[in-house]
Amino acid sequence: MEAVVAGYYPEQVVLDGVTLVARAGALTAVLGPNGSGKSTALRVLYGLVQPRRGRVLLQGRDITTVPVHRRVTLGLGLLPQGRSVFPGLTVHENVELGAWSLPPPRRREAVARVYARYPMVEAWRNRLAGSLSGGQQRTVEIARMMVTDPSVLLLDEPSAGLAPAVADQVYEEIARLRQEGRTVLLVDQNVRAAVALADYGSGRSGPPPRRPVRWSSSIPPPAGSTCRRWPTTTCGTPWATRWRRRSRRRRWCWRA
Repeated sequence: MEAVVAGYYPEQVVLDGVTLVARAGALTAVLGPNGSGKSTALRVLYGLVQPRRGRVLLQGRDITTVPVHRRVTLGLGLLPQGRSVFPGLTVHENVELGAWSLPPPRRREAVARVYARYPMVEAWRNRLAGSLSGGQQRTVEIARMMVTDPSVLLLDEPSAGLAPAVADQVYEEIARLRQEGRTVLLVDQNVRAAVALADYGSGRSGPPPRRPVRWSSSIPPPAGSTCRRWPTTTCGTPWATRWRRRSRRRRWCWRA
């Protein structure tokens, strides 16, 4: 996205001139405090929120006005924040919903391919999705996202609400998806895990502001930025070292 201005109400601006780049075939982590607009950025990329200004590009193509169902066919996949399964439907019906944008002849083949990739999901196919544990529901959500075989994955808090052992399994699957050459844009509050997986990152310093959000767009910090905690610290100090010194604060240690 380039210079995007977006919000949910006419008088509200959540993203103000945000530029965010996800490099092809790499995993880019978007980090920051609650309320800084990370999820809104993913919704803009997926087409759920229309920007007031700026544009959204996919492999150099302007898709700002392209509807959601067309973006899915172009290779975008979204894993929403929180639980998104339909609890009253079976697992198989939930997975089938991921193929709604495909032509009917391809739907059965796409679902079969996902079952081959996630055999545990096929074993649950006749169970109600609402009867599964949180980790199992997250696996179903990932399988549903992968039905269309997306090349660009937008992952919003994939480990939220999961036990540490289950979250580790989710991160292992994300690592496999990246190794397959897919472009991954990861929003997560688990900073240590996200940084360990990421090839690149983007973030915003400080607590949620009263003024519109402005993000910096690179890791390590750009030349001339200063450490928020230690103003005398310059970019000469490795970013990872400064992050470890402030890991409990879970926010950027530099200000552009």
